[in-house]
Amino acid sequence: MQKIGKHVARHQYLHICLRPELDETDQRLIEAAARQASVTPGDHFNVIKLAEDRRSLTLLDYPGFFEEAFPILRRYWTVDLKTEQHRFRTYEDSNNPPILHRKELLLPKIHESFSQYAELTKSAEDIGLFDDPNRIGFLRAWEALLQQKGFRVVGHDLVPVGNAEETLQAECVRPPNGETVARHLTALTRYGLSAPMQTLARFGYLDGSKTIFDYGCGKGGDLETLRENNLMVWGWDPYYAPENEKRSAHIVNLGFVINVIENFEERIQALVGAYELADQLLVVSAMIANQEAMKGKPYGDGVLTSRNTFQKYFTQSELSHFLAETLGEEPVAVAPGVFYVFKDKDAEQRFMYNRFAHRRPSSLRIRRSAREHRPRAQVDRVQEKYAKHGELLEPLWQLWLQLGRKPERSEVDLLSITQGLGSLPAALRLIASYKGEGAEALLEDARKKRIDDLRVYFAQLQFERRKVYRHLDPSLKNDIKTFFGSLKDAMLEGQQLLFDLSQAEKINLACQQAAEHGLGWLDESHSLQLHTSLVEQLPPVLRSYVSCGTLLYGDISSADLIKIHIRSGKLTLMKFDDFVGKALPRMLERVKINLRTQKLDFFDYGELYTPPYLYLKSRFINEEFPHFGEQQAFDEKLETLNLFDFSEHGPEVDVFDAQLEARRYQVNGFELERSRTIPNIDAACGQFLTYRDLIECGETQTASRMQNFPTQPATYTALLDLAAELLDPIIDYFGMIKLTFGFCSPALAKNIKGRIAPKLDQHAAHERNRLGKPICDRKGAAVDFVIEDEDMVEVSKWIAENLRFDRMYVYGVNQPLHLSFSDAPKAQITLMTPDKKGVRLIPKTVGLESYLEADS
Repeated sequence: MQKIGKHVARHQYLHICLRPELDETDQRLIEAAARQASVTPGDHFNVIKLAEDRRSLTLLDYPGFFEEAFPILRRYWTVDLKTEQHRFRTYEDSNNPPILHRKELLLPKIHESFSQYAELTKSAEDIGLFDDPNRIGFLRAWEALLQQKGFRVVGHDLVPVGNAEETLQAECVRPPNGETVARHLTALTRYGLSAPMQTLARFGYLDGSKTIFDYGCGKGGDLETLRENNLMVWGWDPYYAPENEKRSAHIVNLGFVINVIENFEERIQALVGAYELADQLLVVSAMIANQEAMKGKPYGDGVLTSRNTFQKYFTQSELSHFLAETLGEEPVAVAPGVFYVFKDKDAEQRFMYNRFAHRRPSSLRIRRSAREHRPRAQVDRVQEKYAKHGELLEPLWQLWLQLGRKPERSEVDLLSITQGLGSLPAALRLIASYKGEGAEALLEDARKKRIDDLRVYFAQLQFERRKVYRHLDPSLKNDIKTFFGSLKDAMLEGQQLLFDLSQAEKINLACQQAAEHGLGWLDESHSLQLHTSLVEQLPPVLRSYVSCGTLLYGDISSADLIKIHIRSGKLTLMKFDDFVGKALPRMLERVKINLRTQKLDFFDYGELYTPPYLYLKSRFINEEFPHFGEQQAFDEKLETLNLFDFSEHGPEVDVFDAQLEARRYQVNGFELERSRTIPNIDAACGQFLTYRDLIECGETQTASRMQNFPTQPATYTALLDLAAELLDPIIDYFGMIKLTFGFCSPALAKNIKGRIAPKLDQHAAHERNRLGKPICDRKGAAVDFVIEDEDMVEVSKWIAENLRFDRMYVYGVNQPLHLSFSDAPKAQITLMTPDKKGVRLIPKTVGLESYLEADS
């Protein structure tokens, strides 16, 4: 690989203007990749990413490469040069796209802007912006870091911020209710709310506007948590709180009660009694049967446990039927074993719609604003008026985006708007004027998403065969009138979407579109796998596919991953132990749903089955997911090790752990670190050797039998890398080698007669001197070896052509070869040739290509 461009891990990045400096082979690879992806340089891409092993090549498009200090990635094509398959990804609708740092390294040094870009990089280094490169690769984290450091980017300069620079819009914006509630409720879940209460939190019912009664509250854990957060809650329990009053509330929770009542009639009485207390909504939960259930002595329609308690285990469909037959209402599944039964049908309609609605960000990034084209005086008047009424106007703007249409008078605080701005149309005109032409694109996008939401909603109604509500929610009426004209036409749109679910090619095309926008990992024509939080952003046909498939399962956000099987009409939902917080989460539960039969198959991992790792997690999330940058860096490093085959499900847990440990790697959070332990000297060091082989192989050490053990864990790691990356493949190809000199401690170096260079030769690896400084700044590790009956010059040429090495000293046909490896292999070849008198050896460094071309 030529040392031009920017080198990160085992990839080389360069701007297309550097392409002529590549060798002919690489230029042909780029041409082939561009043909495969049907793109042209300059028009579609301007940066090239070459894998070191040349197995893949990525063509990246940074539209603002020269204009932006830290260019934003718009799209890319990754081409597998072996299979000639390619993947496309666009970031045009992303709020957190990748950004490029150190862009001067991608250009020739003679470029007119090289010095300017290099100065920007130096400034960023001085400030400490690049201290943690794994966390600055995406826009949000980068902007947050800049703000934290107290700087902003102006042109190609980093300018310190002396005062708080809140813009007018930032002062006026109020977070949407969902965002405020989400933070509040996330804290609640950490206190250990029960599963049904957590569903109420997810769907926004614990915002303080609803009263809650817990029918069968037990010891009152949920009540205590909710009261601590200022919610109006009460509870009753026949054992722990029999003196409390049974009272009505907006929401009544019957949490895991009916499954512990052994008498069928009493079970019905409890259910009906709880439902009578609910003004709007009854939440019912019960234990769900799985392969680990039914442990105990059969009793009635359940079992008696070892503690002499009763448990009735329901299937999801059995629980649904029980609720429907007892209460005469159609329950709504929100999670395995958790159902909602609505008394308030308007509330049910809003809930059903909002479940499938595309949640829009509270503020979208507008690349350009047209306000600058208006006369300055007009701009000032609009800004002044908007600032004065910002508390009214900004929520109105957010509502406009949420609805995808102009809000109606009945949907806003009309009195406040008319008092402050004269009329609702006047307020909307002021918003449009302030937001500028960029707002038109946002509103059009919101309109399309709202229509898609409604199509999914009406498709779901018909799939569930629910009767059309006699009384429609007023907001839904406005939607139907605006977007479809009539309820009949709206139902037809939903019907068409249901028809599309049976078309495998349409499902496949939608999966391809989703993957191109960073919504999951596409296994070509087989499945799309993604985090459940991304489902709401999927194309309508896939959202409808998921919502129909999870009719009995309930709220998919209780799972972590969903796998959409493109041709079999199935979905798979997976739960993990800590999906967000772990680089390698382990699967705890898998549920397979047959869309056609609505059959659910549950599978739990535990004592009987080892929970498997989820490998390459970054594939299934996107740049807006927590810790995405760190996860992506972890996955790339794991793949770069080339230790495992991840083409299917990856290795078993014990195999993975053992192999990682053998190569002296350990997982620490989102970091893949080298081991800090000192191994047994007789432990395997690579495939053919032990650590002792590399430590006790020198002539002086063998003769003196002196202690020569490394003291630094990093030295053992370096010896292992040397063996695995170089010695193992050499032995595998030529046969066993004879080591003549290996690791050299400071004590051994003092006893070696002759000329050695501990500060340069890397035989000291990572050892330190008495002052605690590295003996050899090159680090890595080195050995000298010969192979019997082999021409060592020819061996050196084979190494140069096939392996990654740091430095190689060639002494002659029958002389030992000095070979080293390090974290950043330089592939430096030095020929040691005798002077004219044959007394001294003169080092001569030669280039890799010229050495391979030279005659022996």
